[in-house]
Amino acid sequence: MRHLRWAVGLAAAAVVATVLPASAHPAQDRRPAPPDRIELPAGWLPEGITTDGKNLYSGSRADGAILKIGIASGRTTRFAGATGRVAVGIDYDRRRDVLWVAGGAGKEVRAQDADTGKVLATYAFPSASARFVNDLTVTRSGVHATDSLSKELLVVPFTRGRSTKLPAAGRAKIVPLTGDLQLAAGNNLNGIVSYGKALVAVQSNTGLLLRIDPRSGRTRQIDTGGATFVNGDGLERGRGVLYVVQNRLNKIAVVDLDRRQRTGELVDTIERADFADEIDVPSTVALVKDSLFVVNARFGTPSPETAAYWITRADARR
Repeated sequence: MRHLRWAVGLAAAAVVATVLPASAHPAQDRRPAPPDRIELPAGWLPEGITTDGKNLYSGSRADGAILKIGIASGRTTRFAGATGRVAVGIDYDRRRDVLWVAGGAGKEVRAQDADTGKVLATYAFPSASARFVNDLTVTRSGVHATDSLSKELLVVPFTRGRSTKLPAAGRAKIVPLTGDLQLAAGNNLNGIVSYGKALVAVQSNTGLLLRIDPRSGRTRQIDTGGATFVNGDGLERGRGVLYVVQNRLNKIAVVDLDRRQRTGELVDTIERADFADEIDVPSTVALVKDSLFVVNARFGTPSPETAAYWITRADARR
């Protein structure tokens, strides 16, 4: 078991380089194996994780700070947060080289520079009642975010064509959700990913997977043969499968969806043994080549402001 622990400084925008141990066989070690555990700052309160293929990005629920972690180099950069700011779901936009960040109870989605963390634009989704912007996914047509407290899809639409400019703040819109989604007590829609022109989301409290038409807002329950994914949190598309993180159950379900996202089959489960017991309430996952990097939110841990947090790795399934 590889245990390369990357300590992270707490100073804003601090950069810490980690030197990997020398190998007895340098010719075979040109590409160091990714670490099985990456330490996050104490009191980080992570939730979301995303990747640009070379780096991991983890957001903080404490103040909306973002940590950029070089997978191969171990180099880390902390983008400063702000009082009252929250980072929940996070997704990298390769075309615009920005991070899209869900703002939780702040009822907003932010676009932040992937190199500096600077907030480039903020998109507000006001409502008379409480709202929790939980997770989001970037598609060709825009950014689509879940609100865990309503039957609404929150959208930042992109301009058609090849423009990479960020949309004006006033273009944000709300799409009412109809069809099979029925709200229940607790946390409803959570993780979300794109499948072509459709979206797939998990409803945490019921454990259902739902296909969403982003234009009409119509939802349709995916037939998973009776399997449910209670405590479903982050979603990630893999090679022919969908990964569903089940946070308080400390596992990741591996689901094979049909091409139209009408049916799905639970084909595997990644559990504690696959992480050498080093997971503690995982929330979201990022796929990099053959590795799954899972952030441990540790919801309910005593003294979260000073608790330890980390990212753990497991082999991806095919």
